[in-house]
Amino acid sequence: MTFDTQTDRSPTTGVRTARRAVAPVILSAAIGSLVLAVPPLRGVARDIVHLHLGWVLVAIAFEAGSCLGFVVIFRLFFDEVPAGAARELALTEQGSGALLPGGGVGALAIGGWLLRRAGMSTSSIIDRSSALFFLTSAVNVIALVVGGALLIAREPLGGYDLLRAGIPILGGLAATAAVLAVPVLLHRSQQRRWPSWLVDLASGIVRARRSLLAPSWRLLGAAGYLGLDIAALGATFAATGHPLPLAPLVLGYLIGYLANLIPVPGGFGVLEGGLAGTLIAYGAPATQAAAAVIVYHAIAFWIPSLSGLVGYALLRRRLGGADAATQRPTPSSRPVASSGTPPKYASSTCPKIGLAESA
Repeated sequence: MTFDTQTDRSPTTGVRTARRAVAPVILSAAIGSLVLAVPPLRGVARDIVHLHLGWVLVAIAFEAGSCLGFVVIFRLFFDEVPAGAARELALTEQGSGALLPGGGVGALAIGGWLLRRAGMSTSSIIDRSSALFFLTSAVNVIALVVGGALLIAREPLGGYDLLRAGIPILGGLAATAAVLAVPVLLHRSQQRRWPSWLVDLASGIVRARRSLLAPSWRLLGAAGYLGLDIAALGATFAATGHPLPLAPLVLGYLIGYLANLIPVPGGFGVLEGGLAGTLIAYGAPATQAAAAVIVYHAIAFWIPSLSGLVGYALLRRRLGGADAATQRPTPSSRPVASSGTPPKYASSTCPKIGLAESA
């Protein structure tokens, strides 16, 4: 992967980077000021001040574990990328997803850009990135169905709970059916000239489906990525002294996160409203829900963002070494490996990252 150093160090780029770094701080301060200034929200501020520190630390640990879970599942689909570079790419995507509008979609775009600069083909990027996206989305749907079933099991005859659980379950299953229908449609209409990106997307769906059916310990990464993030939210509720039952917690989390699709950097204000509103609808106390969600979002924003900055810095350093190795003249007397095979990791899928690892 190569970077245009003149472009990266230009004043314009520096100003944009500074703005992106300052914006979350300003938005965080704005939310804090709003909580303190609006009288009905002062109870939320009091709950935040009196949070149980031990549970907050547990929430931070859960969020860090969620980030590691994403690294594990990322390497399932990008197994041809060297281990160190894959970890740094995964952390960078995590940070991008927390910071950029659109959440996971923005993260995939940043990851795709970095992989493209590394030499991976666009087709392979779309295939593998979509497989990663659809697999993690499938885990979300599974969690949605399980959460709905648990909610129904609490009150089998309760029509209200049946409605609150049934609609999410039906929505998740309908979305799953629509996604699985894409490769089937393309296969049955092979005579048509479909766009190449759609073919690659369908290939990613098939790859994700096969990954779910094939035993691999890395699938635990997808479960940990979602489960530990939900656990972090549950820990912030416990910190307020009002722990939330599992079914409302899972359903409120998954439905509330849909608000993150609204293109606001970091989801500030939007995600709090979506999560708190949904959790309150599922029975959480209003003041405690607002306090728990604000603290959770702060943790879920800063842990991935800071780890993403570290990952990107390490990746830039690695790529700088790759560029230096590429530009070094090779002596004609340099010995050639007797096996005739290329160096480890120097694959055609991602050649420059491979060079950086082997250098």
